[in-house]
Amino acid sequence: MEERARVVVIGGGVVGVSTLYHLAKKGWSDVVLLERKELTSGSTWHAAGLLPLFNMSYSVGQIHKYSVKFYGELEEETGMNVGFSVCSNIRLARTKDRWDEYMYYAGVAETIGVDVKILTPEQIKEIWPLCETDGLLGAIQHPEDGYIQPADLTQAMAKGARDLGAKIHRNTAVTGISQKDNGEWVVHTDKGDITCEHIVSATGNFARNTGKMVGLNVPVIPVEHQFIVTEPHPDIVARHKAGLPEMGVLRESDSAWYLREEAGGLILGIYEKNAPCCYIDGPSDTSEFELFPEDIDRLTPYIETAIERVPAFGEVGVKQVYNGAICYTPDGSPIIGPAPGLKNFWLNEGHSFGITAAGGAGWQIAEWIVDGEPTIDMMGVDPRRFGPYATEGYLIEKNEEAYANVFSTHYPDEERAAARPLKKTPCYDRMKALGAVFGSVYGWERPNWFAPEGHEVPKEEIGAGGDVLMGDNHAAPLEDGRIVEKWSFRRSNYFEHVGNEVKNVHENVGLLDMSAFAKCFITGPGAEAWLDGLVANRVPKNVGRVNLCHMLTEGGGVRAEFTIYKIADQRYYLVSAGAFEAHDHDYLQKALPNDGSVQMQPYTEGWGVLVLAGPKSREVLQKLTRTDLSNDAFKWLTGREVSIGPATAHLLRMNFVGELGYELHHPIEQQNAIFDLLMEAGAEFGIKPFGIRAMTAMAIEKSYRLIPRELSIEYNAYESGLDRFVHPNKGAFVGRDAVVQAKADGLNWNFVTLEVHDVTDTDARGSEAIYKDGKLIGRATSGGYGWRLGKSVALAMVKPEFSALGTELEIKLLGEPFKVTVIEESPFDPENERLRA
Repeated sequence: MEERARVVVIGGGVVGVSTLYHLAKKGWSDVVLLERKELTSGSTWHAAGLLPLFNMSYSVGQIHKYSVKFYGELEEETGMNVGFSVCSNIRLARTKDRWDEYMYYAGVAETIGVDVKILTPEQIKEIWPLCETDGLLGAIQHPEDGYIQPADLTQAMAKGARDLGAKIHRNTAVTGISQKDNGEWVVHTDKGDITCEHIVSATGNFARNTGKMVGLNVPVIPVEHQFIVTEPHPDIVARHKAGLPEMGVLRESDSAWYLREEAGGLILGIYEKNAPCCYIDGPSDTSEFELFPEDIDRLTPYIETAIERVPAFGEVGVKQVYNGAICYTPDGSPIIGPAPGLKNFWLNEGHSFGITAAGGAGWQIAEWIVDGEPTIDMMGVDPRRFGPYATEGYLIEKNEEAYANVFSTHYPDEERAAARPLKKTPCYDRMKALGAVFGSVYGWERPNWFAPEGHEVPKEEIGAGGDVLMGDNHAAPLEDGRIVEKWSFRRSNYFEHVGNEVKNVHENVGLLDMSAFAKCFITGPGAEAWLDGLVANRVPKNVGRVNLCHMLTEGGGVRAEFTIYKIADQRYYLVSAGAFEAHDHDYLQKALPNDGSVQMQPYTEGWGVLVLAGPKSREVLQKLTRTDLSNDAFKWLTGREVSIGPATAHLLRMNFVGELGYELHHPIEQQNAIFDLLMEAGAEFGIKPFGIRAMTAMAIEKSYRLIPRELSIEYNAYESGLDRFVHPNKGAFVGRDAVVQAKADGLNWNFVTLEVHDVTDTDARGSEAIYKDGKLIGRATSGGYGWRLGKSVALAMVKPEFSALGTELEIKLLGEPFKVTVIEESPFDPENERLRA
């Protein structure tokens, strides 16, 4: 066995072999794969081989799209039949909410180039004559979808990798991993050691065990998944003899199952509730081609719905029941990318749809390793979207929940209840008592909106069509049993209450808890110069100044956004989105100079953040501090330490809502004292709490960008409209040359703000297709109702020739076309007079 390699891939399932193949395809032939037993002996061998293109995630959708295309080309390259049956995929809809989900998805699909057709019940019957269509509203179909033979696919990629010079060692167990002082990795095996630059962990059910070898908590635990294979059915056999096409993969999402043909019979796969996690401590050392005992009782109610929809399924005997492990993460999406805290250690794990994702996952991780960046936005699958809170108990609850909700309607405002509340700020109970309806980000509970006292969703609106197998259409009940939030793709029951929160902030003053912000200190004699070379904007020069700064990729895309506050000479306080704490802090940590001239101190849990915003916010605060808060004495985008009654806070004059306002960054243990003081002092000014949804609605009226929506590695910083935050003349910084060159060459996209006309019950959410004369020319990135404008607004990326003010375009919202017009950026208070007041 080799003693050295450039990359060692651990794991010989379809994901690991795809990773090896794509690395070799990129020209890195000095790559080695290690498999403890035989290729495909983990979860790959018992997979049903489905290739669903459907996915609400932009990142995962792109990955699945690549895979399906790549698999169709693999046989020609390798000469090996991969058993790819392009028979299409049909997803049935029984409810209006499900139809809205499909229509929303159709927009996502169009923006990434995935073909989706809409079928009537009559067309469903024509394609799937064994399917009863009673009660169906219709279906969507992916004509390019189907299924593949997982083992054949894996062997074809293995041959392709070998032909390109890669090496595969079967029956070679990894026993440990260590790292040299020079950063090189050493993989210890029962056949000897291999020294390498990079390691990719693609170990499936063994992911957590592999992670422990390097001190890493990998947020993956498998869940049991069952599917049933039947004996042949005479009608299906007759169709084959008559030369009729295969009927395709049939999915009744509202009953949580899929059905496809198999050797003249059928395969029924079910995503049932109460399926348990497995391999919590990892499989045994001898595990190979392993299954669990079947548990048909768990499946009975689902089988009954399948027989009702396809009676033929109940007319044949059961040949075999498979019950095997499928890897899961808390949100159901895989983890693909750099491991937090470890240089050149990569994760390609947690694949619940591993056959579908393998090709695209291997492609992107190879791009990332070889070229330093992926070619598509990978934030939706980045391993660093989870933090240290995602430990065993959390994973068990969330992964079982994710599995049970695979086929649930995935509303854009859904907040699943498992493993919550986990991380609470001190003012949580105070917010709760005021009616807070919470969401969760990075484990933190944050108020999304505030329900009026006694508010409740009408009982006739609760549920999802009356079917006990279907997912909920509402948030978890409160302690008193009331359900206060109904989920929807349209304006829901909280719409008017969010509007009232906006109105109060606009006219009076509101209080928002933003303690989940990611926070850290950057200090040391080299701090200023280091930061200046890392971000595109100028770093604040004077103590007390605050700047918004963006970290770019080498290609000029936007990697991260920071508020940078200069607290003292060579001491900076950085704030970024709470959801991206591990991501942002990992990039900062890995970029630190080796000479010790710059130090980083994470501080998220040390300081809380309360946002006070509205035209009366200065009057409230002035009652509590001796510091002169007048406009001349305390200007916009400045900060200083002030006393708030007996407490203290760093007061930053800025906010994300476009009103006069302040962020109070304070010792977390003083939060309740400050909260109470603000509420008491603000009573005479009409102070009320407000939530994230009101904040977001106001931010959209200001055309404020968010990662990974308007700000993405896929868009050059100038394309995202960040001209005033990019200063090429200041000197070298990461991405400088790329943004300058892109501007000289001409931009591919322009950021625009759109007014959406004639809407009554729905607004843009992001990822909707935008057209000019029927031609796709862009996509929405965010959207919502602008309460201060009295208009529905969308933010979007469009081709430059369609970005001029007044240009009329068209957007599809839930399948319906609406006129949109390009309007000025920051349509609410474009001169920032209220912010500067």
